[in-house]
Amino acid sequence: MEQLIVKVADKEKAEMLFKILSALDFVSSVDVIEDKAIISDNEQDFFSLAGLWENRNITAESIRQQAWRENIK
Repeated sequence: MEQLIVKVADKEKAEMLFKILSALDFVSSVDVIEDKAIISDNEQDFFSLAGLWENRNITAESIRQQAWRENIK
């Protein structure tokens, strides 16, 4: 089985191509994957969270103590 990857810039033309390919009897499946490389305005900026853990004082030792503490009954 062979596989083709086609990138189409226009959504309307992509839908038309999808319909054409789906109608062909020798095409077993057609998958549509939307490219999410463009960052929209409503997504948070990664660097806006910089400094979130600034005063948290988290060390490897404090994580080990919490992870390996024994339950005292």
